[in-house]
Amino acid sequence: MKKILVLSGFCFALILGGCSGEPQPVAKKAPPEAVTGLTALFRMYQVARSWASDAQVLKMTSIDLTDVPEVRGKAGAWRATFTSESRSAARVYTYSVEETEPNLHLGVFGGQQESWSPGSADKPFVIAGVKIDTDAAYQTALTNAAESAKKNPTQTISFLLEKLDKFTSPSWRVIWGESVGTSGLSVYVDASTGAYLETMH
Repeated sequence: MKKILVLSGFCFALILGGCSGEPQPVAKKAPPEAVTGLTALFRMYQVARSWASDAQVLKMTSIDLTDVPEVRGKAGAWRATFTSESRSAARVYTYSVEETEPNLHLGVFGGQQESWSPGSADKPFVIAGVKIDTDAAYQTALTNAAESAKKNPTQTISFLLEKLDKFTSPSWRVIWGESVGTSGLSVYVDASTGAYLETMH
């Protein structure tokens, strides 16, 4: 009987000890990290190739996400349009480092196929033509627009990748602002060589 009482008391003490312990702190989840344009482009291209083996890049833009810490030369999400001459079609893909309903999904997500034909103002190009990443393009743009950039040091930096007739290679357009339409400053950088091309005000 004494043994039973002793064991019961011991178990009760263990239960009380477990209940009275300090609650374990909940570890904070680290925010997702932004990625460079070339990283996102390659990931989207790998998926686009399963849609069309002749997929080419038409254009790509960065998307600013408020929950993702800003890093100059990177973005939390990217949107790219790929074309297929064999399919006479185009398709938009997005790459995001976090799920942001209803428009963005984590990782690569493909939109609906749309009709497309060559000869329009936008020129598709092979992904091999993009050798310079956005972090390097930003540094080149900053070097050539330092005085103007100093006036708005915290302004959002956006990126647009496209092939224009006036340049021989695809170019990164580094934009001080959320879009071309709202920006007073942007710089073109050759996406193949990294050379400075032009400043737009």
